[in-house]
Amino acid sequence: MAAIPNTTPSVQLVSDLITRIPEFRGAYETHVFRQGDVLPHVFFWDVVQDTVRSFLGEAPGAADWRRTLAFLEEQSARGVFDIDEVIVTSFLGDLPSPHEPGHAIIHQLGPVMAAKFVRIRPLG
Repeated sequence: MAAIPNTTPSVQLVSDLITRIPEFRGAYETHVFRQGDVLPHVFFWDVVQDTVRSFLGEAPGAADWRRTLAFLEEQSARGVFDIDEVIVTSFLGDLPSPHEPGHAIIHQLGPVMAAKFVRIRPLG
């Protein structure tokens, strides 16, 4: 998927995610159909759910959680406010709580995302 002209960094993040990890294309198409547009914070709910299911081994056809975390770590390291806002608020903030299945994925976060996670959720 090519860069969308006059797009925000957060919408470009979604575009880049679909390009790098095409397994999210179906979720993206459903999202755009339902929302009528790309709403990055809303779309990332599906990214979180699919990533955690992959981590738990519950979704064999889903994108490998390691690839998703690597992509998001790379994007987090760029220091772009709009991208960080989506990743922190709508990915890291929505990861499972300590009492929920899949919480151990937080131990797999790269150093940039792990530092951001600890800031927003110091108790996990």
